[in-house]
Amino acid sequence: MPIGVYISVPFCRTKCSYCNFASDVFSKTAFENYVRRVVEDIAGACDLASRLHCELEAPVDSIYLGGGTPSILGDHQLERIFDAVRREFSVAQDAEVTVECAPGTLTRALIETLGRCGVNRVSVGVQSFVDQEARAVGRLHTREIVLEEVNRLRATGLGNINIDLIAGLPHQTSESWSYSLAETIALNVPHVSVYMLEVDEDSRLGRELIAGGARYHAHFVPNEDATADFYQQACETLDAAGIEQYEISNFARTGAESRHNLKYWTRQPYIGFGVDAHSMLHAAGPDPQAIRLATPDSLDSYMNRNPHHVTRVSAESAIEERFFLGLRLNRGIDLQRLESECSAEAITEYRTTIADCTRDGLLEQKGTTIRLTDRGRLLSNEVFAVFLHDNENARAKVCSHFQEDQKEKGKVGTGHVNPR
Repeated sequence: MPIGVYISVPFCRTKCSYCNFASDVFSKTAFENYVRRVVEDIAGACDLASRLHCELEAPVDSIYLGGGTPSILGDHQLERIFDAVRREFSVAQDAEVTVECAPGTLTRALIETLGRCGVNRVSVGVQSFVDQEARAVGRLHTREIVLEEVNRLRATGLGNINIDLIAGLPHQTSESWSYSLAETIALNVPHVSVYMLEVDEDSRLGRELIAGGARYHAHFVPNEDATADFYQQACETLDAAGIEQYEISNFARTGAESRHNLKYWTRQPYIGFGVDAHSMLHAAGPDPQAIRLATPDSLDSYMNRNPHHVTRVSAESAIEERFFLGLRLNRGIDLQRLESECSAEAITEYRTTIADCTRDGLLEQKGTTIRLTDRGRLLSNEVFAVFLHDNENARAKVCSHFQEDQKEKGKVGTGHVNPR
């Protein structure tokens, strides 16, 4: 089975107030040291897999540079990272190669570098087309910059573009949100990601909201009901424009779904490099057990070569993952197929849970397929948690797996508006 490669770049020009990712503002000296370390890890990937008795021989069909802001790296640094990946792995000719870019960094020189590196997909962190909303959370771009840089990408043949938007930003209203959606649709991009503002203690804005303060424009953050309405509005508006929802936070025109991110939700193998990068590999030999890895979640720990956190996924945990990852997708889960891949006995104990969620309007079942309802998407964390046996740690476990949708860290990737 083809594998994906994820590379974390934890550097930013400025730290957005909502961000809870392990990223920050560092000197360019730190960039160089970090790239050297990542390249070293990529070169040692096969040795790592061998020590863990994992398979790593399949071709790579997706590469993803996420952040942070990968586009602030120097041209030669980006080239060295991609060269390292292509030396260590057999990269398919039609591989999806994505780089996250912040508006304001997409210079002509950078776009030329992306082309030399084989990049064929760009994810642009717009968040809002309303300048006041962007400024309020520390973004450095304007609407005009976004429009100019999207046109610049297309002029060089890079038209496979994703636009990130966040519902629930300070100062956001129904009218301003409608404007951001309209501007996104007018750009005719093939993919859009919509997240709801996350409120937790891992971001400055989240801490201020929890404390009831006014810094970082916290007193202008819409309430949970408004944010949920914005999310539902996005689902309906984008769908009407032919950009259909295929996952809780992701929308695409036909054929433009993110190949890389689908790996996370369908439990396909992928390997991550850099700070707070996750991997899921398959054990070699007759044992089909999956092995999950996580690198240190701080730059210092990573640079000091602290070891990976290794988790061997039990058969029971694998079934749990199939439920709470598979239900993220609009297509849902085919229970008949799940039974054939696992066993009817293993699925039986979940029948009551499915029935309860269906009765409560959180799930719907058509034939042998179950999927989240609109209400279920808004309450998805709660839905996913009931499929876990360890109820005491259910919420933490669900959230940790959602962080493997690595580019979405710093925003809500679950479709749930309550603080996680």
